[in-house]
Amino acid sequence: MSFKQTIWRHLINIPGWRTKRKIVVIESDDWGSIRMPSLEVFNKLKEEGFQPENDPYLKYDSLASENDLSALFEVLMTVKDLHGNHAVITANTVMANPDFKKIKESSFREYYYEPFTETLKRYPKHEGSFSLWQEGIKCGIFKPQFHAREHVNVDQWMQGLKEGNSLLMKAFENEMISISSIPSKLNYSYMESFDFFSTNEEQSKNQIIKEGLDLFEQTFGFRSKSFIACCYIWGNEIEKILKQGGVDYLQGLVFREEPKIVNNQHIHKTRINYTGKKNSLNQKYLVRNVFFEPSHYPHYDSVKDCLSRINIAFKHNKPAIISSHRINFIGSIDENNRKSNLKLFKELLFEIVNKWPEVEFLTSDQLGKLL
Repeated sequence: MSFKQTIWRHLINIPGWRTKRKIVVIESDDWGSIRMPSLEVFNKLKEEGFQPENDPYLKYDSLASENDLSALFEVLMTVKDLHGNHAVITANTVMANPDFKKIKESSFREYYYEPFTETLKRYPKHEGSFSLWQEGIKCGIFKPQFHAREHVNVDQWMQGLKEGNSLLMKAFENEMISISSIPSKLNYSYMESFDFFSTNEEQSKNQIIKEGLDLFEQTFGFRSKSFIACCYIWGNEIEKILKQGGVDYLQGLVFREEPKIVNNQHIHKTRINYTGKKNSLNQKYLVRNVFFEPSHYPHYDSVKDCLSRINIAFKHNKPAIISSHRINFIGSIDENNRKSNLKLFKELLFEIVNKWPEVEFLTSDQLGKLL
């Protein structure tokens, strides 16, 4: 690690809320969202030259199966904190996925979605997955929070389908949102749900947020108190809608990209956040300062790096907020991805409780209440 990297890791922990308590929050995005449907589809796309093996999300990520959840929960329950609580995942959840059948039946004129709980029923070894979600919630090791209605930029995606984009249609045929080689003005293959390219698109996000938050409550029986935007891109307007829907805490990184329309041109303005920062609506930001992403960096010492970042956070009297996407815990496409990463994750949790026996495992909404 370079001197500049070390300095940066300290700098991001200087401003904002402080506490003497050793708090660890594990925020994990993308739960509920589709990615690669199956190993068969992966192999098919590879044979056809689309190179899915070059994108970690296409190579490893998929809906969490019963085996994925059982293995993750087993690891979470191997450690306890100061208060006797097991480690807990804040599972930032995408509430729905495109209804490919209905969209096709409309000749791509209309967009339809289905709750992720319905999507699960069509995937093999996923029929009992939601029951495990509910068990994880009951045991206090899995706490859903709101990520999006769907992890797709609906306006731009539908526009591409209507125009007959050949690569996008290939993804659609396989019930996927995109293939990463698709060229577009979006940087994340149509995954940036809340980016917009016109004032009409900006307004459409408000309805999407409202429906997503309501679907969250219908699914889990409680309102989400926190939110994380897909790809860390969101405009100020949706913060108002989130506030009206009961969201008080905004998860994210130090840098947030705010889309804007200036002189009929789409731009992003970079905003800087820190844990404890408030917006005009009194919503508070929670900023991630630790990263456990071994599926992205398989040759990197993820455990050592995490422990170093946690140590820096604690030195500055800051909570350690760990970012770890769902991809790291999925084995449906490549079982070794789940096995090897869970081994590292278990090692990380054991090191945390051994190095800091006074540690407290909290969820994002619990941390928000302390601010």
